[in-house]
Amino acid sequence: MTIDFTERHHPFEGCFNFRDIGGYSGVDGRRVRWGRYFRAARQDRMTPADLKQAADLGIKTQIDLRKSDEVSHQGRGPLETIGTQYEWLPVIPDGGTAQLDETIGKGISGERYLGYLKFDPTSWQRIFGLLADADRHPLLVHCTSGKDRTGVTTAFLLSILGVDRQVIEEDYVLTNIDRDRYADFLEQGPGFPEGATRETVIHGAGVPEDAMRVFLDGVEQQYGGPLQFLQSIGITDDQQDTIREAMLEQ
Repeated sequence: MTIDFTERHHPFEGCFNFRDIGGYSGVDGRRVRWGRYFRAARQDRMTPADLKQAADLGIKTQIDLRKSDEVSHQGRGPLETIGTQYEWLPVIPDGGTAQLDETIGKGISGERYLGYLKFDPTSWQRIFGLLADADRHPLLVHCTSGKDRTGVTTAFLLSILGVDRQVIEEDYVLTNIDRDRYADFLEQGPGFPEGATRETVIHGAGVPEDAMRVFLDGVEQQYGGPLQFLQSIGITDDQQDTIREAMLEQ
């Protein structure tokens, strides 16, 4: 299938890969509700116009998946100034990146995503607890680029909601559509990181097209599937049912 990127993408001036997961067909053909869950990259470069647009979305909860050094370097972003409640829930602990590099290898891959699941599950437990609390919606889930940690979290959520696996994989690859716009922003404003070129920035902002497939295959092989993994770390059937009721149209 072909997913319409434009209907779910919010083209902020200083925040990229910001999009809604609404509209997908889930359990019993019920559609994922629009305006309940947004996924995105870092927000610290948002303009005043961006912040006004974000306020119009009514985001109640910001779930930040970044490591402590990323938060220290980039900041939390401005959403707390519009009343959004901030939750810091890193899925990779301090030192975890080096550990992944050593055990799996550098570079983004489905195997590396599987490595995320070997760390302490406390952040996952809290994330899905918030997803089960309709009073905390709408939510924004993000990391630095909004593609890897955010992509894995979103894949788990869409699996709970009963979205077809092919759609989950295609939703993940939508990240690649916003890469050029991000490179334009850096080129015209802050500049590329030291030693980087436009080509390396575009590559780093994207995802391998097979990574989500490899990840989900691995979850099936190692845990029996996404829902079984979540159950294994304490995300109960009742919690998953509550998430469905909160995020699927009636």
